[in-house]
Amino acid sequence: MEFRNSTLGSGFILVGILNGSDSPELLCATITFLYTLALTSNGLLLLVITVDTRLHVPMYLLLGQLSLIDLLLTSVITPKAVMDFLLRDNTISFGGCALQMFIELVLGGAEDLLLAFMAYDRYVAICHPLNYMILMSPRVCWLMVTASWILSIQMALGFTINTMHYSFCKSRHIRHLFCEIPPLLDLACADTSSYKLVVYLVGVFMLILPLTAIFFSYARILFTVLHMPSNESRKKALVTCSSHMTVVGMYYGALTVMYFLPSSYHNPKQDNILSVFYTIVTPALNPLIHSLRNKEVTGALRKVLGNTCCHHPIHLR
Repeated sequence: MEFRNSTLGSGFILVGILNGSDSPELLCATITFLYTLALTSNGLLLLVITVDTRLHVPMYLLLGQLSLIDLLLTSVITPKAVMDFLLRDNTISFGGCALQMFIELVLGGAEDLLLAFMAYDRYVAICHPLNYMILMSPRVCWLMVTASWILSIQMALGFTINTMHYSFCKSRHIRHLFCEIPPLLDLACADTSSYKLVVYLVGVFMLILPLTAIFFSYARILFTVLHMPSNESRKKALVTCSSHMTVVGMYYGALTVMYFLPSSYHNPKQDNILSVFYTIVTPALNPLIHSLRNKEVTGALRKVLGNTCCHHPIHLR
């Protein structure tokens, strides 16, 4: 990617949530803990899904992709925010800002689409169980994963190039946790109103399309579950779906407020809090929500941890 030289030769200064907090040390410790939790929980879930052959099915392949995305997303943003606060150096180069924006857009777009594919997977499993291995074959599953990455990369590349081609002269201070399009456009020298409208419309479209697919999938699932003759079958279906719906609610709740509210209702502090929620809090909680109520995952986790302990015995003298 090549960009025109910014008028800000030394790059930008990220003025994130830690700088404007009343208790920055406590907030920094909380964010560090959440990041550690995200690394541990997502890493363990990826390990379990990779090692245990019983989990090599579409449902867990998609769940593994979600954990990978969450792990990368929080790693792109959280370590820099924490280190900037500890070192008292909030600068980010022009190229570093562009790269951070690109990666965040790729991962955010991929997660949007992946959550919709996960809802479709649950719909097929519950509403069409006899045709599950046809409608959700490994080939179809990998096509979903590949499509989510390719589409999000194309979108992110277009937005990153267009955004970073502006000249920035109003200020070096980005009042946001990381380099994102709206706060950067506020620093541009040129009129960006038309481009802001395009960004807003694409953002809304990227939210509405997956949410519509998720809504219709779960509407059909609910209808099917209510007509199941067995209470045990109903309970199992609802437990499986409730975990996914909780994740969907957490992720899309923050994004909906970010993109659907008019700009006049936004302020930097509110946007920073919402950004922390979907880039730090949600990645830390997603694997816990998916695994705590899932007997197959918890059983596989005990098996993997048990094998690890057995292969590394503690010798007492």
